[in-house]
Amino acid sequence: MARARSEEKLAIEGGRPVRRTFLPYGHQSIDEEDIQAVVRVLQSDWITTGPKVVEFEEAFTGRVDAKHAVAFSSGTAALHGAAYAAGLQPGDEAITTPMTFCATANCILYQGATPVFADVTADTLNINPEDVASRITEKTKAIIPVDYAGHPADLDPIRELAEERNLIVIEDACHALGAGYKGKQVGGICDMTVFSFHPVKHITTGEGGMVTTDDADMAARLRLFRNHGIEGDARQRQAKGQWYYEMVDLGYNYRLTDIGCALGQSQLKKLDQNLSRRREIAACYNAALKDIHGIILPTVKKEALPAWHLYPIRFDQSSFRAGRTEIFAALRAENIGVNVHYIPVHTHPFYQKRFGYHGNEYPVAQAAYETLISLPMFHGMTDQDAENVIDATEKVFGHYA
Repeated sequence: MARARSEEKLAIEGGRPVRRTFLPYGHQSIDEEDIQAVVRVLQSDWITTGPKVVEFEEAFTGRVDAKHAVAFSSGTAALHGAAYAAGLQPGDEAITTPMTFCATANCILYQGATPVFADVTADTLNINPEDVASRITEKTKAIIPVDYAGHPADLDPIRELAEERNLIVIEDACHALGAGYKGKQVGGICDMTVFSFHPVKHITTGEGGMVTTDDADMAARLRLFRNHGIEGDARQRQAKGQWYYEMVDLGYNYRLTDIGCALGQSQLKKLDQNLSRRREIAACYNAALKDIHGIILPTVKKEALPAWHLYPIRFDQSSFRAGRTEIFAALRAENIGVNVHYIPVHTHPFYQKRFGYHGNEYPVAQAAYETLISLPMFHGMTDQDAENVIDATEKVFGHYA
C-alpha cells in the first residue's frame, strides 16, 4: 500500500491529518454475546458474589494452566491481595521495576513494606535479574517482576534467586494474559501471577483482576483478603441456611461482581482470536517500520511468546531534530492516539518525597523513558487502522529526520 511521504506537511503545521477520526492507543471490544451474558446475570438472583465468580475463576485456571484463580475488583486490588498473601508487612522489602504503572510498587506500600527498585535491561525493558540480585538484603521477602508490554520477564533466573533466598515471586502479568515463556503459559510459573481486565487489556470485565497460584494456602488467603477478612461468603451462608460468620483478619472489599465475571467469562472465549489479532498487528508494524532509521522496535527474545498489550517504540535522539514532546504532539495531530508507558515510578513526586529519589538512580529505565512512545495496539483495530499508524509514523519521523 502507498505510504504517507515525509514531504507532506504535518497536521500540526496545518497539513491534512492521516486520519479524520482519532484512533486511541487501546480500546475494549464488546459484542452481542458479551452483552447477553451480562443481561442474563442482571435478570438472575445474583449480580455479585454469585455463581459466575466461581465459573469465571474455574475457566481461567484452565486457560493459564494454574490450580487456583481468585478474582478481584481490579488489577490493583489483585496486586494488593498478592502482597498480602505473600505476607509482606512493615520492615519487609520487595524488589520490583521502575518501568511499570505505579500500582505495582504501591501494593508493597499498602502492606507497610518498602519497595526497592532494580533497573531494567535495555532490550525488553523488563527487570534485570543481575540488578535484582545486587539489591537483595535480609529484609527482602518478595520479587515482583513485570511482563512489560506483554513480553514475559526473564523468569527462570528470578525464580532461581527466589529459591536460593527463600523469597516469593509475584509475577505482574497485567500486560501478559496469553503470553508464553519457554513453552509454558504465563500464569502457572511463579508463586503468584496477577492479571488485569481493564478495558485496554486482552479481555475485560470493566474493571477487574485475577491472581493465579498453585498454592492452596495462598489461594485461601487471597479469598479471605478480598472479602473483608471474613471466612466464607454470603452465597455459601445462604446455601447452608446459616447467618453466622467470622472476620479473622483485616481484609478489604475487593470482590468482583457476577456482572463483571459474566462479561469476563464471555470474553475469555475470544482470548485466542484477540491474541492472534494483536500478533498480526505487531507483525505488520515490525515489517513496515524496521527500515526507518533511528527507530528502535520492541525486542522479542527467543524464549518468549509476547501477548502484545503494548507496542512501544523508542528512537535514537541523534537521528532526529525533535524530541519526544514534539514527535508525540505531531503524531497526536495526525489523529494517532500514541501514549507513553511509563513514567518511571521512582520519578513520581510521591516517591521522590517519600524516599528521596532524584530520577537518575536507574539509568537504563530513565534513558528508555525519554524516547518511549506507544503506538496504538488493540485487537479491535482494522487493517486500515494499522496502515494509518504506519503512515503517520513514517510521515512524522521522516519529517523530523
